[in-house]
Amino acid sequence: MHADPTLATLPCSLRQGWPATLSLAYARQAGCTVPVHRSHSGPLRVQKHFVGADGSCEHIIVHPPGGVAGGDSLRLDVRLEEGAEVLLTSPGAAKWYDGFGRDAQQTLRFTLAAGSTLSWLPLETILFDGARVRLRAEVELAADAGLLWGDVVCLGRPAARRPFARGLWRQQVDIRRDGRLLFHERTVLDAASPLLASPVGLAGHSVVAMLLWAGPALPAPVHDEILGLPADGHAAASQFDGVWLARFVGDSAEAAHHWLRDARAALHPFTHGRAAQLPRIWST
Repeated sequence: MHADPTLATLPCSLRQGWPATLSLAYARQAGCTVPVHRSHSGPLRVQKHFVGADGSCEHIIVHPPGGVAGGDSLRLDVRLEEGAEVLLTSPGAAKWYDGFGRDAQQTLRFTLAAGSTLSWLPLETILFDGARVRLRAEVELAADAGLLWGDVVCLGRPAARRPFARGLWRQQVDIRRDGRLLFHERTVLDAASPLLASPVGLAGHSVVAMLLWAGPALPAPVHDEILGLPADGHAAASQFDGVWLARFVGDSAEAAHHWLRDARAALHPFTHGRAAQLPRIWST
């Protein structure tokens, strides 16, 4: 892939990629989950942590530049010690800008010890026209650790008449439990791919979302309740060996989040033993 000729016209400071890393660890102490390690390099931070009445910890991941440009790289390493419960989210959409022919990338590495539970619930990822994005996630679960994963990806900005006409979206997610591969998914979607319009692909829709639970199988009534939720788009769910997976396809990030929140509300009493609460930042 040759660099976009526009790249040569940019100032040197904009042609250089901006790497950022953040490493976090959490432990359960005196009935509460608290941060026990935090280190960073570059523009990736966390805001002040919150501890809920249930003892869980909520952290907000912040990328101060407000967007990711071609050549940038983000890496987030998270470790939960035994019995820790953490919810990680973001204060706003992640914007991946035109890369002018250069890839931008994000790597997530989550390691969960016995009895721990991680909820990874960022707000939407927006791929601007021209973005070339590589997203990689590796999750290692101990025998009885639980993972709740929700994400929303928006291809372009149709409302602003800026569709995803150029660019590339690559995403790979690997989840292992005690070293055994539970879930592997690889997405390679070029903006020129016929899958964007094909009925066996996105059928012209621009927003996709996923909600995944890695843990004990959902009871049939909970699964059926989620299948029956109204959706301003198309939604489905399946129970696999060790992983429950739900999908949404539509045209609105707001509609995707609405469906994901309803689905999370339905499964949370089973997965977490209590009713779901919205992250505090989503209410501000």
